[in-house]
Formats: sequence, C-alpha cells, structure tokens
Amino acid sequence: QVQLVESGGGSVQAGGSLRLSCQASQYTGSMCRMAWFRQTPGKEREGVAGIGKYGRTIYADSVKGRFTISRDSAKNVLFLQMNSLKPEDAAMYYCAAFRSLNCLSVSPSFDRGQYSYWGQGTQVTVSS
Repeated sequence: QVQLVESGGGSVQAGGSLRLSCQASQYTGSMCRMAWFRQTPGKEREGVAGIGKYGRTIYADSVKGRFTISRDSAKNVLFLQMNSLKPEDAAMYYCAAFRSLNCLSVSPSFDRGQYSYWGQGTQVTVSS
C-alpha cells in the first residue's frame, strides 16, 4: 500500500508561482510511474504532468513551458513547479502513483486507469 499526501496548494494571483509536493510513503524510485492530475467541479480529472520510472516526462499542452514535474527519490517526494499561473489552472490537484514489482511499462501516462494510488488533493486558486 502506498500513501500519498499532497501539500503546497493555495491562492495566488495570475502570473504567480506555486510548488506542489507529494510525499509518498514508499520509495518513489520504485514507482512505475507518477503523475499530477487536476479536477474542477463538473469536469473529469485530467492529467497535467507525468514522470516514468526512469525519468521520462510528459505534460499537458496547456501547461507545457510553465509547469515542471520532478522528484526527489531520496526523500520520496514528487514535485510540481507551477509558474506563470493562469485563472484556468485553478483546480484541485492530485498526486497519483503506480507501483509494481514488475513494471510492464515504465512510461508516464495520463490514463487514470494506470494509477492505483491517489492522494487526497490540494487546492490551487488563481485570481485574475
């Protein structure tokens, strides 16, 4: 069982920055993949940024060049650095992970079905 706890959300003005953190209860280097998703009321949860077991990253088109996903495997933490925030970035942000002794795939993904562990979310508000 992997527990994920997000932090770092808050309120910021448009153009500002936030760094989200996701503390994992197990070694992040053992995860097949990890990702950040976000969700607003009435909409489906969408992938924002993902990282595979060996460091390959993917980003949603809407955040490319502004958001950066990274991890500190020594501390079991996943990060999401968010710069140049826009009002449309406001959402609940969730950390997700998939862990297996034998990863059939180590590629990052925005398929929610490829993640078995989720955090409780951290709220990001962006004012114009």
